[in-house]
Amino acid sequence: MNVTVLLRLLQAEHDETAAYADGLREQIDQLATALADVQARLAEIVTTRKVIDGLALPDHEPAPEETATTYQRIVTAFNEHPGRVFRVRELHELLGLPTDEPSINVTRSRLGRLARQGLLGQPGRGQYQKRT
Repeated sequence: MNVTVLLRLLQAEHDETAAYADGLREQIDQLATALADVQARLAEIVTTRKVIDGLALPDHEPAPEETATTYQRIVTAFNEHPGRVFRVRELHELLGLPTDEPSINVTRSRLGRLARQGLLGQPGRGQYQKRT
């Protein structure tokens, strides 16, 4: 087998693998968008439940508080403060999350993901705000 044939085969395999990777990236984007939508809806439901419990008659026991995921807590914070611009550390302090550097970096990644999905805007470097 000569080098030209090997290079042609290698290029064909490269093209096939690149197309497959592109398809996977599209699926990831679609799933990430769907997940963000569902998490935002869950946060809205939690907020609605709190409002309804607050309006309930005094003899009514409030519904049990369920543990929210960090994403839900983040989305809820932005929903409750739609005009506020947050830095990651400020958001951690508001939510009572640890402020060590590894935790901050995880939240920074989450906020970046939410911004790429269109839920948040970035009015400045390292700043996040609910997109209106």
